[in-house]
Amino acid sequence: MNTLTPKTRWIILAATGGVIVFIAVWWFFLRAPDEQAVIYRPAAVKRGDIEQTIVSTGVVQPRNRLEIKPPIAGRIEVVLVREGDVVRKGQVIAWMSSLERAALLDAARAQGPEEAKRWEELYRPTPIVAPLNGRVIARNTEPGQTFTPTDAVFVLSDLLTIKAQVDETDIARIKLRQAARVTLDAYPDTTFNGQVIEIAFDAKTVNNVTTYTVDVLPQKPPAFLRSGMTANVHFLLASRQATLLVPATAVRVRDGASYVMVPGENKDPVERPVTTGISDGRQIEVLDGLQEGDPILVASLGLRKSRAGGSSPLNPFGGKKKQ
Repeated sequence: MNTLTPKTRWIILAATGGVIVFIAVWWFFLRAPDEQAVIYRPAAVKRGDIEQTIVSTGVVQPRNRLEIKPPIAGRIEVVLVREGDVVRKGQVIAWMSSLERAALLDAARAQGPEEAKRWEELYRPTPIVAPLNGRVIARNTEPGQTFTPTDAVFVLSDLLTIKAQVDETDIARIKLRQAARVTLDAYPDTTFNGQVIEIAFDAKTVNNVTTYTVDVLPQKPPAFLRSGMTANVHFLLASRQATLLVPATAVRVRDGASYVMVPGENKDPVERPVTTGISDGRQIEVLDGLQEGDPILVASLGLRKSRAGGSSPLNPFGGKKKQ
């Protein structure tokens, strides 16, 4: 009589276990379509405001950035502005001495205040003026420092704009003078309005993603707006006030027609055709087919309860009544 070795027994047990697991998995997936169903939760048609927008990110940058360099080599004597100051075209923002004047003044000061005053009146300093209206966004000098005509002692910008990157699939819906809303990563709780002032003709492609630069000019820029800040821009496409709204997940589309599920006579879900308007991704406007306060059903996938009892997920209002 043959006796199974321990190794043979383990092989048989492993094979048997594998068959059992295979049958269990096969049985689960075979019955899954029958067990899986759509669960509905009740909701209602509400009235409210909605906006349809295109969202993009951008960076705050000067529209015109100008470096101011001294007209001659020399030394800065007086600085009249700070970073953030608004200046007018032609305004004196600093005084400087040529290298020759600086040497003469140093020698005169060594001889006494009267001699220094005489040379200061005799040999006037050279002004550094703002070439345009704008804001000082960089001050790279302090009194006593020496510079050459190639050194930028100040940087001015006339206007701060947001350069937003818009995907090529959305660029056709962006127009000049289009309204936009802007928030900054540094100040996420503050929103300010802007307007499209320029749309680039040349595209940028990075990692097979093509975008166009759109310049947005803040209408009332906040005082904390700074060059280099990251911004989130919402370009306004359409808006509605006090309109009928339903959750976006409640609307289904089939063969070009939209419909929602509503509770029928037996509280079972039935289809109702609707005409929809704009959407913000979370809600959809309903133009026809529903009234304010109408009950609707919002779907999500789930598993049926045991066939032996319990409520059907198709009926969110309950199963059999208790006896």
